[in-house]
Amino acid sequence: MPATGYLKKLTRRLTEDLGNADAEQIAEESRATGAQRASDCCRGDEVTMHGELRAVETCSRTAKAGVKAEFFDGSDTVLLKWLGRNRIPGIEPGRKLTVRGRLAEGDTGKVIYNPYYELYGAEDE
Repeated sequence: MPATGYLKKLTRRLTEDLGNADAEQIAEESRATGAQRASDCCRGDEVTMHGELRAVETCSRTAKAGVKAEFFDGSDTVLLKWLGRNRIPGIEPGRKLTVRGRLAEGDTGKVIYNPYYELYGAEDE
């Protein structure tokens, strides 16, 4: 009987949507670190989350200077905004990190302004 369970799991992994598989893997890593899930957090909460940067954008216009990054923890997306910065070394798509800060609600959803962060490299995973 154990082979049947293994075959079901293998078949599911081979036929599963890659986005879902990626989200599941990131969510597992997040649970392993003891971090909070973004989907469970509300505006005003002090949060610590672990996940991956999906996209990074720099805005160099004087009024809106800063770095914006789309952070995904396997359950929800949170926008990270560092104000007054043109570039932050290491903040790039695909990097895994742990962020800490107060969750706010922006025009497009959840946002953390000027979060504390800890980057992880390939050797840390």
